[in-house]
Amino acid sequence: MIAETNAERLVEQLGQNRRLELQEYQALLETRFFRMSDAERKTFDAFLFERAVQTARQQFQNRIYIRGLIEFTNYCKNNCYYCGIRRDNEYADRYRLTVEEILLCCREGYKLGYRTFVLQGGEDGYYTDDRICEIVSSVKRLYPDCAVTLSIGEKSAESYRRFYEAGADRYLLRHETADAGHYARLHPKEMSFENRRRCLSELKAIGYQVGAGFMVGSPGQTVEYLAEDLKYLEELRPHMIGIGPYIVHNRTPLAGSPNGSVEQTLVLIGILRLMFPKVLLPATTALGTLAADGRERGILAGANVIMPNLSPVGVRKKYSLYENKICTGEESAQCMQCIRNRMKQIGYEIVVDRGDYPEL
Repeated sequence: MIAETNAERLVEQLGQNRRLELQEYQALLETRFFRMSDAERKTFDAFLFERAVQTARQQFQNRIYIRGLIEFTNYCKNNCYYCGIRRDNEYADRYRLTVEEILLCCREGYKLGYRTFVLQGGEDGYYTDDRICEIVSSVKRLYPDCAVTLSIGEKSAESYRRFYEAGADRYLLRHETADAGHYARLHPKEMSFENRRRCLSELKAIGYQVGAGFMVGSPGQTVEYLAEDLKYLEELRPHMIGIGPYIVHNRTPLAGSPNGSVEQTLVLIGILRLMFPKVLLPATTALGTLAADGRERGILAGANVIMPNLSPVGVRKKYSLYENKICTGEESAQCMQCIRNRMKQIGYEIVVDRGDYPEL
């Protein structure tokens, strides 16, 4: 009971101040994850989620923004130890979408009510800056009332600037972890912790709406590292934060690692909502992969974005960052209707809207 009371006090403090000290984040997470009984955790989570949902509804009412995810290449030059499309996974069935195929996905999505398209792929050298600019400008020319989000990894400042000038509105680049030692455990030596941070700073300076984030329960992660993640996000102040439970892929060096926790991810969603009342916070596909009602539970913990898949059905299973990803066999229209119904059942409404960060 004392642990629960102390944790609730920190939640109240976070709701008032929108920040805690590093040691307070550590204490909050340590207490919730390791020092409570099952009954205490249930009571505490209800306390946290009630405040997080109230905060989200004050800003967004019961509206859920949707992003149409188009996974246009699963080639990648990188060799991240946790990722199923890593360069050295010889079992990956590689593919690339043409400009025409990408635009067909957008056309289908637009008819279904999507007003943001997320173009996501590995770091694939085939897609030169010129090709990316062509794709972005084509989408914006055909759908000028839509936002384009890129999620294509680490680039130079000049490349980011070119994409922005071509019409890209947002950029997603998870920082993965705010601890350099932990970053080194998840990535090969040729990948740089400092470069990832440089990219995020430059994206913000150029004018993008920027998304960062991390996996919950990745191998070697501690509550101290998670507290560092929260402090880094305080400093960066991104417009979007994507977090989800770590899910193992068996064709990676980290095969055999346990999956992350849905419950711990939900707690962190609630904390992030209290830290950032206006942030665009997805209930991720990874949540729905580990729990049938995971995305609904994400919304009921403070999230306000869903990212259904608009990729051609024929390639969805090939974009396998982790095992057993959901919604790889449904047509886009089926998926959209399913999401609408599921959100309606918990009192929320999918809206036809770009869903920009408030006050932009």
